[in-house]
Amino acid sequence: MTRRGSVPDAAIRLEQQYLDGLYARVEELREETEAALAATNRAGADGADGPRGLVDRDAQASRLSERRANLDRAEHGLCFGRLDRRDGSATYIGRMGLRDADLNPLLVDWRAPVASDFYTATAASGTDVQRRRHIRTQGRTVVGVNDELLDLDRAPDNDLVGEGALMEALTAHRTGRMGEIVATLQGEQDEVIRADADGILVVQGGPGTGKTAVALHRAAYLLYTYPRIAEQGVLVVGPSPVFLAYIEQVLPSLGETQVVLATPDTLLPGTAVTRAESPDAARVKGDITMAGVLGSAVRARQEMPDGVDVTFAGDVLRVAGPVLVDAAERARRTGLAHNPARRVFAEGLWSHLTELVRDRDRQLLEDTEKGFEKELRSADAAIARQADQLPSAVEGGGTEVTGTAGEHEVTHVRRELEQDPIVAAVVDGLWPALTPEGLLEDLFGQVADRPELAPDLSAADRRALARASGAGWSAADVPLLDEAAELLGVDDTLADARLDARRREELRYAQRVLAASGVQGVSAEDLAQRFAERDSRSLAERASADRTWAYGHLIVDEAQELSPMQWRMLLRRVPSGSLTVVGDVHQTAAAAGTTSWDTLVAAHPRRRWRRVDLSVSYRTPQAVLDAAAPVLRALDPQAPAPVAAREGGEAPWRVASTPGTVTADVVDLARTEVAALDGGHLAVIAPAGRVTELGGALAAALGGTGVSFGVDPDLTAEVVVLTPEQAKGLEFDGVLVADVEEVASGPRGLGALYVAMTRPTTRLGMIHLGPVPDVLADLPLRSPAPGPDPTP
Repeated sequence: MTRRGSVPDAAIRLEQQYLDGLYARVEELREETEAALAATNRAGADGADGPRGLVDRDAQASRLSERRANLDRAEHGLCFGRLDRRDGSATYIGRMGLRDADLNPLLVDWRAPVASDFYTATAASGTDVQRRRHIRTQGRTVVGVNDELLDLDRAPDNDLVGEGALMEALTAHRTGRMGEIVATLQGEQDEVIRADADGILVVQGGPGTGKTAVALHRAAYLLYTYPRIAEQGVLVVGPSPVFLAYIEQVLPSLGETQVVLATPDTLLPGTAVTRAESPDAARVKGDITMAGVLGSAVRARQEMPDGVDVTFAGDVLRVAGPVLVDAAERARRTGLAHNPARRVFAEGLWSHLTELVRDRDRQLLEDTEKGFEKELRSADAAIARQADQLPSAVEGGGTEVTGTAGEHEVTHVRRELEQDPIVAAVVDGLWPALTPEGLLEDLFGQVADRPELAPDLSAADRRALARASGAGWSAADVPLLDEAAELLGVDDTLADARLDARRREELRYAQRVLAASGVQGVSAEDLAQRFAERDSRSLAERASADRTWAYGHLIVDEAQELSPMQWRMLLRRVPSGSLTVVGDVHQTAAAAGTTSWDTLVAAHPRRRWRRVDLSVSYRTPQAVLDAAAPVLRALDPQAPAPVAAREGGEAPWRVASTPGTVTADVVDLARTEVAALDGGHLAVIAPAGRVTELGGALAAALGGTGVSFGVDPDLTAEVVVLTPEQAKGLEFDGVLVADVEEVASGPRGLGALYVAMTRPTTRLGMIHLGPVPDVLADLPLRSPAPGPDPTP
């Protein structure tokens, strides 16, 4: 079996000595890095090697700065483990790799393959690991050591790795921020983290199984292992701003900065969500049918009339319908989005209009010649008589007169047409430049009364979409705006012209500098590149500002909440198809979300999918899981219940309240719970309509206790009032669920209740306002205030 236990102080002293050596090496590397960076900056300043050398030095300075930042992060948890093998060797595991001056390994990065045994080795796994040691530190001091001696003959297969260190981490008070768990990862979690990056990996896990932590550590592993992903960055999408605030420190603590954190609402740069959406409208807008509706809306703006009259220079030019249709078809055949294809359409139309003008002028010339044939013959005779008097330089060099629209005048006529505002307005109106916002405003303003705009939607669904112009955008509108942006594209003609002009000016300036300085061996092109303005933003800053950025990997947390249209928006951001999808389909609350991963797979059959199930709940004690089990069975009788890693925690209870007394009851219960948690964090989870009332009452009643609530609550406060949606993915020491009936209302209400009940690590209380709900019937009843329990 696996034997665990404390070790003598001598072991702590031994590990302290080794840790001191590691930090000494860190200091050496820090000094070397600072010196190299200073030398690089000096060399870059003198420019002795020319522009090309300066560019190389800039790249070197960037690498050294990143190395310095990594060394600075060594102050927290530099080394946390050691593996002793049968051959007598010892491998130390930590948050970064370190080597001595002779390149011998001193510390192995937790993401390296050789470190995997630290998380996966058990007595039954057949490795050569004889002892696994967990080293607990505070700053640069070793404060504890926990050993596991592996007996390979007898041990259960589900043996928890590092149980002592794990239990200590699980029972510690929450801080309101998620921390990294590299020291306590378990075997099933490590397997997910190190899974191959190809395709889509679905991680299904119940409450407390560590889905979020695993996903974030997987991001760090992929960035470390795959240079391609590191070059493109990782996009992490979570359900709410509250959730992002909760996890934002994890990846920087692991040394990773090439990551963009976003919610589905913030994926479209420049678009702000300012209004709520009705459930019916959110459902319709999330349905995949809307992709076809938007495609049809764009196509409708490309339909051509039977013909059009264009007034130019006092004449009316008639462009026939077949000409317009042919120009439109050629534009569509390019496969370009609407706005870039507009250039192709306009090019065809300008060429046709130019020919119409030439035909008009030819006809005008012919008519003029017929009216002045006698005069022309007299002029020709006079020219012939004087031919011998012409200078020899022009003999045989006469110019054919072909009228104002001769071949040499085509460019001039074309320019005049394009600069004529009346003509330009007609061309623009036939294939107009469109914006996503304008397209949706027009659609929503007309769709209720025009069935042809959305023939696949019912009349009720079309009415649900209808809204006044300028009403602002909802979360459900964001994927529609993104779809429209994809269909419309951007016409970069003007921007490209400005960029070319700037480059030409930079080249001319470089040529003047070289001519004045007399420097040899440096090309003007290289010098111009040095002068060119550089984008100094980080990868994350550049990616988050660019809707079309192609990420190397996408991680979606609480993925069961996404609508089909949100999935389209996310998938187009990862052309490689490399995704990690984590969630629990039994916690789905969104009306357009999914309750089965099979449904998601069927919607994207060309993608390669794999599924992994996490079975052990590390956060949630068994007593809380038992209390939530009736809700899970009501959601899905076949759903496997998570198995808790620990039995601890108070037995959950319920309180019977009333609409008139619920606020006072919650205040009394919160006061009791805060005292019982003794410095832990309490969450009051309530329907959205009660958050302000409860938050204000708690803040007034609890005095010095920090209470936070509202749109952007402070999760580090001692008491936080949240909606079930805001609580998704979070964890607290204690939880009170207020107004159970309202939380559980709606088509997916039981999913929201299941989320709320499975947030605590120790204590759970439920407050209902009427007869006890069936799913809570087994919970013991208690009084909201000290005294005898009321009659059930």
